[in-house]
Amino acid sequence: MIGELVVVSAGIATPSSSQLLGERLADASARFLAASDTPVTVRHIELRTLASHLAHQLVSQVPSPALSDAYAALGRAVGVIVVSPVFNASYSGLFKLFFDLLDEDAMNARPVLLAATGGTARHSLVIDTALLPLFHYLKATVAPLGVFAATADWGDPSGHLAARIDAAARAFAELVVSRPGTPVADEFELDAGFTDLLRGS
Repeated sequence: MIGELVVVSAGIATPSSSQLLGERLADASARFLAASDTPVTVRHIELRTLASHLAHQLVSQVPSPALSDAYAALGRAVGVIVVSPVFNASYSGLFKLFFDLLDEDAMNARPVLLAATGGTARHSLVIDTALLPLFHYLKATVAPLGVFAATADWGDPSGHLAARIDAAARAFAELVVSRPGTPVADEFELDAGFTDLLRGS
């Protein structure tokens, strides 16, 4: 059975550097997974297209069909790649709102690759200081290498960004192969067998 990788990007431009980084990470991850006999399809969720849906759910507690579909995709993904631009030394509010409204059990033990974009390299610690604590709280299984891309990285002829993308994607693919995300129910409730497995790990 072919699994699905889900890429969640929170850029606001069209296209955004966060979207572009997510695409490159997904392409590299899919390539490494295919080489490991674990073919996947890739789904991209651009949060800018769901901004009004997220605001409506926040005040009404009623998700739109589009938002429910996005959350369901996360709940069945074998792995998730998340990319946020850096706003005021952290992830964007749009990014945080999306994961605030997601049932926290949906990410339980799910492999996640963390990535971020920003104007300068001085923002690179955002992965460790902001993204990592959030996904530890959500009980995700975080890949060992994250990727931060500053504006200057995109035109750097050295190929350092490409090398970092490949290294992170390879480590993420190895994690997905060894511990793929387990689908959860539509209500994002874990079944008893999976809960017992987690308690015994």
